[in-house]
Amino acid sequence: MKGIAGKRVFVSAAAAGIGRAIAERFLQAGAHVRICDIDEAALARLEGRQDRLSGVRADAADPDQLASAFKTVAQDLGGLDVLVNNAGISGPTANAECITPADWQRTIDVNLNGAFYCSRLAIPLLKASGGGSIINIGSTAGLHGYPLRAPYAASKWALIGFTKTLAMELGPFGIRVNAVCPGSVRGPRIEGVYAAKAAARGVSVEEIREAFRQKSSLRTLIDADDIAETVLFLCSDGGARIAGQVLAVDGHTETMRM
Repeated sequence: MKGIAGKRVFVSAAAAGIGRAIAERFLQAGAHVRICDIDEAALARLEGRQDRLSGVRADAADPDQLASAFKTVAQDLGGLDVLVNNAGISGPTANAECITPADWQRTIDVNLNGAFYCSRLAIPLLKASGGGSIINIGSTAGLHGYPLRAPYAASKWALIGFTKTLAMELGPFGIRVNAVCPGSVRGPRIEGVYAAKAAARGVSVEEIREAFRQKSSLRTLIDADDIAETVLFLCSDGGARIAGQVLAVDGHTETMRM
């Protein structure tokens, strides 16, 4: 895709899932990619696979670990052109009155605070580069209410407000900020959500899986590659005039009530 080759990219939580798909798509397009993740084993499996890929262990909820990770970005990449805030956890599945403060806080710390921590560290590098892109990976849960998933939905709604605000602050510096909101993405994480929902509702996992498929107009789940392609486009020359937008890649979610 035009305008991606040679770009310097940082992707959080990119050792697996959506983050890994995003990192690999940037690599295929000729970018230089640095990732962070808490899964040291997964990071080790990625090391050495690509000359233009490097990784470091860091918890997105820990500002000190992230600060250490970003210290090496300018040294290893020579600067930064793209930040993808992908780190996120599902959080608890329960009615609000049954959710512990610790579970609530951990979900907010990773899904929302992590995006803030990474962004504040990346912004000086992006300014020094003369512009660039920040992509926040949200969720359709940030566009609808989401029963039994209050911390997750709250974090993703807040992430949209953060996106809109950063776009206003950073636009004059040529930094585009957008959010991509996936629907239900195939993989181990959504299977865990199905299992938790099934247990909470007292129904089968297959019933929940089919309900998720039926909630979108296209009656489909999403692949991680769908998200990666969208992120790549927004950071390419084709997305050069797109800022402050919240783009759902979800087959058009009609409802989150299930």
